[in-house]
Amino acid sequence: MTDLRSTAREAENLLGSGYTKLGKWSLGQACFHLRVVLDCSIDGYPWYFTLFAPLRPIVRRTLLPRVLSGDSPRGIPTTPIYIPGNDLEDAAEVAAYGESVERFLNYPGSYHPHPGFGRLDRETFEKVYAGHAAHHLRFLLPAV
Repeated sequence: MTDLRSTAREAENLLGSGYTKLGKWSLGQACFHLRVVLDCSIDGYPWYFTLFAPLRPIVRRTLLPRVLSGDSPRGIPTTPIYIPGNDLEDAAEVAAYGESVERFLNYPGSYHPHPGFGRLDRETFEKVYAGHAAHHLRFLLPAV
């Protein structure tokens, strides 16, 4: 599995080469989504995500191994705060995602519990978010 920094480099490479969109989101939209999700690990998730806390043991047992193996499930709807708009600029969102990745990697504190997986150590969190990024970026093929 790839690491988080390499996902930011992959987004930069896609921006430089151009890309073919296989899914529904552009590069800017994917990077927006990845950044907002990643930032919540530091800034905190919406309060209503705690309503799902009783399901964490099941989600952790069933989905976490898949995510960590690079087999992120497809078709799971996301909450509206993580859905990007249609007016995003690729370059700005790629840059913002890269900044978010560095912020995450350099953050000295502890991360907020993941809504589905609960408390994770730094290494596992990075693997989860790198896998999440790889999942979304695989729907964008370099044009060159």
